Amino acid sequence: MTEPGVERWAAFTTVPQGGNPAGVVLGSDALSAQDMQRIAAEVGYAETAFVSGAGRERPIRYFSPVAEVPFCGHATVAAAVALADRLGDGDLEFRTPVGPVRISTAQSEGVRVASFTSVEPYVEDVSSDALSAVLSLIGIGHADLDPRHPPRIAFAGNRHPVIVLADQSVFDAFTFDPARARALLDAQAWPATIVVLHALSPDRWEARNIFPVGEITEDPATGAAAAATGAYLRAVGSLTPPQRFVIEQGRHIGRPGLLTVDVPVTGGITVTGSAVRIG
Repeated sequence: MTEPGVERWAAFTTVPQGGNPAGVVLGSDALSAQDMQRIAAEVGYAETAFVSGAGRERPIRYFSPVAEVPFCGHATVAAAVALADRLGDGDLEFRTPVGPVRISTAQSEGVRVASFTSVEPYVEDVSSDALSAVLSLIGIGHADLDPRHPPRIAFAGNRHPVIVLADQSVFDAFTFDPARARALLDAQAWPATIVVLHALSPDRWEARNIFPVGEITEDPATGAAAAATGAYLRAVGSLTPPQRFVIEQGRHIGRPGLLTVDVPVTGGITVTGSAVRIG
């Protein structure tokens, strides 16, 4: 069997050196889960998306270099843009492991942009032990948290712990041990990132997403976490829907990206970003 080729895209950016790189494999129908895992490890990006089927409604699976991931926002954007290159702009639907996700693509200033709407989100309390473990991981205390934004677990495809830091300098300076972070993620069964936020203004946020896989420690632009952040801000009353805000991410690791988030009164969260080919 000849394996389908891997396309490489950068999502939530207009330049290949920015945003979050994703592998995209179209026509993956004949690949086993073991094949997909091997290819994702060889690609080495945070996630690679494997799209099968034909037409504008297709199954999709996501693999990091170490495991299958239920949902990945930046790889969804990359895969949608890759498909739109072939099918033209318009509406798509990916049948993800967590449910159907609607996407639309369009041209904007010479760059193709994709918007996906998450599955139904939810927000729940984070246990005191889990919160203490996150704070210990990044070397901060409860006093460093922004009292306006309480810690929570937010889901919009993956369960993410979400904390908000009050001070910009603390947000910029925190560090963590990747092996310890991976052990915490595995112990808590958090399949994706730990989300650390700082409010720049009511409609502009900066995020750092802890996600140690392979050589990666921080994720540069995390679409699933952006959707979870929208659900979180709605649930804790930090915005008044319908409302749009933007997330800056990736500055700390030299791959800046921009994610636009639309939060309706109810239902799934819509995340928008551009994607460009790498190489």
